[in-house]
Amino acid sequence: MRPIIEFCVNNMHHGTDVLMKELEQNPDYDVIEYGCLGNCGECYMFPFAYVNGEIVAAETVDELRTRILDEIEQIKQWEQLDID
Repeated sequence: MRPIIEFCVNNMHHGTDVLMKELEQNPDYDVIEYGCLGNCGECYMFPFAYVNGEIVAAETVDELRTRILDEIEQIKQWEQLDID
């Protein structure tokens, strides 16, 4: 299953728009932009996204990129264990 990465348009002031566009280029991911994800307190404070419905947050966009990719790698590992 392809990972679903969700971004909040209201969080773009942190620079997540650049990250979202970068991740959209990868055909292995489904990237979705929403008007609001309902996490206004977190949205105001730091960059975040959802990966398969789980919140991933960081202090910077670069750190968020790393955490998102780490989360996707963990998902792939769990899926591999389910197959074996």
